Amino acid sequence: MQNHFDVVVIGGGPAGLSAALILGRSRRSVLVVDSGEPRNAPAAGAHNYLGREGVAPRELHRIGRQEVASYGVAVTDGRIVAASATPTDGPDAVAFSVTLDSGRRVTARRLVVASGAVDVLPDVPGLAEQWGRGVVHCPFCHGWEVRDQRIGVLVTSPTGPHHALMFRALSDRVTAFVAEPDLVDATARAGFAARGITVRDERVARVESDAGRLTGVRLGSGEVVALDALAASSTAEPRVEHLDGLGLAVEDFVVDGFRFGGTLPVDGTGQTSLRGVYAAGNVTTPMATVIASAAAGTQTGAAVHGDLVRADLAAALAAVPAGQPTR
Repeated sequence: MQNHFDVVVIGGGPAGLSAALILGRSRRSVLVVDSGEPRNAPAAGAHNYLGREGVAPRELHRIGRQEVASYGVAVTDGRIVAASATPTDGPDAVAFSVTLDSGRRVTARRLVVASGAVDVLPDVPGLAEQWGRGVVHCPFCHGWEVRDQRIGVLVTSPTGPHHALMFRALSDRVTAFVAEPDLVDATARAGFAARGITVRDERVARVESDAGRLTGVRLGSGEVVALDALAASSTAEPRVEHLDGLGLAVEDFVVDGFRFGGTLPVDGTGQTSLRGVYAAGNVTTPMATVIASAAAGTQTGAAVHGDLVRADLAAALAAVPAGQPTR
């Protein structure tokens, strides 16, 4: 079993598999470690992915694995439980080691972190069971599917009013449920009124379902408001707990002064603060769509290959005896 690779890719979603694809086509030895838990698994389809519009997330995952394998990329099921970096005197500067939950230990010249994010949901009973189905979050990802329906919007952050207006573009039957009155100022309320959005200044106590289908929400007063869909924002936390040994720091992802989760900072090539460790997808950009994550993975994979090309050249030049001409 091969235990040393040019690149180990942590995560087998659109970002990770796209990075692996371009690296495999560049004849790099690549291992993808995939826990098989895509963020969008509850959704029936992935949208706005040109050429694959509406594809089931699991099917896209299967196709991606098949495509990277055709270029010699190894894919294994499992999780990374530990990672470390050791400085070297060679052109690579750092050697990496990762340990899988199976106990297998592999080394690599470079790492690509594409482990994605976990959605931390509003604490409303019944909401998690409908996440990705009756409860949606992105008007671009799910809006067409709930068009012209009775849509509720949980306003739980300063961006909540804008969220409600985004869904109003899809249906004229939108109700905003305002958790805290201070979240919606007079200007926002005037906008709601102008656009015909109903406002309920009451906290949602429960999401109601029947036979697996969302039917509405129950308010604190006990009243049930019938709905066909509910929009809610999550907090996206990057999956980086397995990287503690690398010393990478997560930063807050803040919009309008409100924290929407965390992000692993990278430069324009996907390089993190640690030389030789790259990252792409929702782990760096919580709001990235599937196609955006795939694009980021492709760009990052290309950057990693370019980095390795430079290291290979440095190693080749260093191996030439002093005074001997090169050809």
